[in-house]
Amino acid sequence: MNLRNEFETPVSAVVLAEGEFGSTGGKTANGVVMHSEIFDAAVVVDSETAGSTADAVLGRPDAASVPVVATMDEALSRAPEAEVLVIGVAPAGGSLPESWIDDIRTAMQAGCDVVSGLHVFLSERDEWIELADEAGVRIFDVRKPPAEDDLRVGDGSVDDVDADVVLTMGTDCAVGKRTTTFELYRAAREAGLDTGWVATGQTGIMVGAHRGVVIDRVPADFTAGVVEDLVTDVAEHHDIVFVEGQACLTHRAYSGVTLSILHGAWPDAVVLVDDPDRSGRTHFEQWAVAGVEREVEAIEGLSDATVAALSTWGDADGAAARHDLPAANVYDADGPATLLETVREAL
Repeated sequence: MNLRNEFETPVSAVVLAEGEFGSTGGKTANGVVMHSEIFDAAVVVDSETAGSTADAVLGRPDAASVPVVATMDEALSRAPEAEVLVIGVAPAGGSLPESWIDDIRTAMQAGCDVVSGLHVFLSERDEWIELADEAGVRIFDVRKPPAEDDLRVGDGSVDDVDADVVLTMGTDCAVGKRTTTFELYRAAREAGLDTGWVATGQTGIMVGAHRGVVIDRVPADFTAGVVEDLVTDVAEHHDIVFVEGQACLTHRAYSGVTLSILHGAWPDAVVLVDDPDRSGRTHFEQWAVAGVEREVEAIEGLSDATVAALSTWGDADGAAARHDLPAANVYDADGPATLLETVREAL
């Protein structure tokens, strides 16, 4: 999926983040507000943090001071120019909360297209199809997998691309792989490089990846082939392709998708993302984080790639000394540029 082709960017948007804005559960909404090159967030709907602004809720002074309101009616009153509703939370269990139905209807009737990260596909349900037709709006379900005709196993065709391919991987889930990918891409653009990026999750697609798929919706046998197609497509038009990774190789629950992305992208270099303060795995505290050295060994043992650098949440100098790897913190002012310089040297 490439949402860049569907809108005249940037397009004004209302971001629905009910109950989760600023939290891990609202990471899609957080990412859209912080980074999207497609959607210009005009207002956020979240009754829990209403009355504040996005920069305050996210704890990021570099974020826009987008107002947070409690209701959809207030959001549309604040941003009557909005053309899109971005559903930035995917509730546990996959269902559409009853309390959101009226909000989504109200936005559609006001002329907003819907970009949804929900596990349920609104574009396949008769009531939403009819409402979209009546309102003259569109529904984009970013979690939809590729059509069956577009599924194939990996065949190594990515080996023939002329572009450099850089994959972000991690020592655990939710350590900042998407953020690191985007910050590397943005730093490369600012340096005048011809670069594109590939998303493997819904947030990246909404932020503005040049191609993307929600990889956990692709049948297992075809994940490497789908990633290979995305990378080769972006590589046709750019000199460097940054690829967003998922999970990690040493994670017993999710390593399968991680390996598929590694083999599908077959990168020239890897940037490993690490939270140095994390000891147990997110949502799986019974398992310890294996650590940087174990992850590097697994990556380099299962591919031809070199781990070029470490993207750390902590002190970069300390991380570099501990792990004998160049390191940078992308939340530092010079972090993305430093990380990019290291990657370019490795390439």
